[in-house]
Amino acid sequence: MSASKRYGIAGADIAEWRDRLIGLSHSLHDEPEVAFAERASVAKLADLMRSAGFKVTEGECDLPTALTAVYGEGELTIGLCAEFDALPGIGHGCGHNIICAIAAGAAIGLKAAADRYGFRVKLLGTPAEESGGGKALMLEGGAFDDVTVAMLAHPGPIDTAGVRDTTQACTRFEVIYRGQPAHAAGAPWDGVNAADAAVVAQVAIGLLRQQTPPACRIAGFVRNGGTAINVIPAESVMEYEVRAPDLDQLDALRRRVRDCFTAGAVAAGAEVTIRRTAPDYLDLRNDPWLMETYGAHLADFGRAAVILPPGSNSASTDMGNISHVVPSIHPMIALRGAAAMPHTEEFAVAARTVAADEAVIDGANLLARVGIDLARDSARRAAYVALHESRRVRF
Repeated sequence: MSASKRYGIAGADIAEWRDRLIGLSHSLHDEPEVAFAERASVAKLADLMRSAGFKVTEGECDLPTALTAVYGEGELTIGLCAEFDALPGIGHGCGHNIICAIAAGAAIGLKAAADRYGFRVKLLGTPAEESGGGKALMLEGGAFDDVTVAMLAHPGPIDTAGVRDTTQACTRFEVIYRGQPAHAAGAPWDGVNAADAAVVAQVAIGLLRQQTPPACRIAGFVRNGGTAINVIPAESVMEYEVRAPDLDQLDALRRRVRDCFTAGAVAAGAEVTIRRTAPDYLDLRNDPWLMETYGAHLADFGRAAVILPPGSNSASTDMGNISHVVPSIHPMIALRGAAAMPHTEEFAVAARTVAADEAVIDGANLLARVGIDLARDSARRAAYVALHESRRVRF
């Protein structure tokens, strides 16, 4: 059977919805909203999915800006993850407007195939990828319990489809030092300088970097170091993150970094509180068959995957958490002609161009094709369904 016949049912529906999908991408881009505040964004997605005939549930997992949209019946459930949060001060510098529109388009494209081959399509609107771990929270809340496979396509400067492509595990936390205020000139000896504790911790972390493996990262800043020059700071607040190739290496480095914060408190005589600000993000594990199937369709859209060298990706995503439990893929789809990297103002501009619109439609078709291939392959489908049924413990 030719590709046009096999995938035409998806391509025709995506083409029919092209203007509304691109309109969704543009609208999200024009009204960026940050983590857990994406109320207008999720409402736009909900309206589109209802119009397409999906059963929409908003406020999923007690998260006001999370949603699910479901269509069809069957033992196989194909999940599409839609992100829509923006970056503070930059807007959609990571292209989540494109991710959202791709997921919506793929879900709509799979509707007719779901009727023909008897499976469910589940779009998951996942908030707070940039900071907050919406997918991890939805995973813990049970939103992925019925999902057999999960897919997401992320915009970038290149196309990727590497089975071994990955992301880093990441943990983020807030450190609060509490001391004792005093007049900095009249009686500084009566104070306990919380800012000094932060300085000692930063020096210790700087020295720790000599023993930090090349693939690991430690980053942070002092959010509050005092209020007046002539007052010994009674409080200092820091925000830090640690990244590593996998959870084991992350745990090892996290312990060392926490010791540096404790050292700052001991040296200054301050009290310290360390609070995790988001769920840990785990390293991404792409499912081999799903990713190879995705890559096999790239040429039909004039695309070719770039092979990334091992260890080249230093980004982190909560899609990694999903991939540890549900067979998943997270390829990159190129904004052709754009050279900017994500998390820049230049990429935010590129995320609302003709190239971005092409990525929306191509990405939707690519993910829909993977879903159709899975639904049509009886042996492969049975294997994934059996794997899903054997899953008993949530991450």
